Amino acid sequence: MTLDPPSDEEIRRLHWQCRRGMLELDVALQRFLDEDYPRLDAPARAAFARMLAAEDQTLHGWLMGRTVPEEADVRSLVALIRAFGRGVG
Repeated sequence: MTLDPPSDEEIRRLHWQCRRGMLELDVALQRFLDEDYPRLDAPARAAFARMLAAEDQTLHGWLMGRTVPEEADVRSLVALIRAFGRGVG
């Protein structure tokens, strides 16, 4: 199965949304966007966008492994970010 690459507009919008109030979040989210996001399917991309709607403290807790997202698809993305050493901290 071939995935359609994300549009330049989509990447620009998400890049802006990855800019957070915490440097650690900026780094982890931007690295994921640059390296792994293009390989995601449409449902996972939608989950990533929903994940970015969370507050900084919530995202930080997820990426530090202190809490877990309720939504299974967002939880999978957080696990993916953490598995590749891109978690915060």
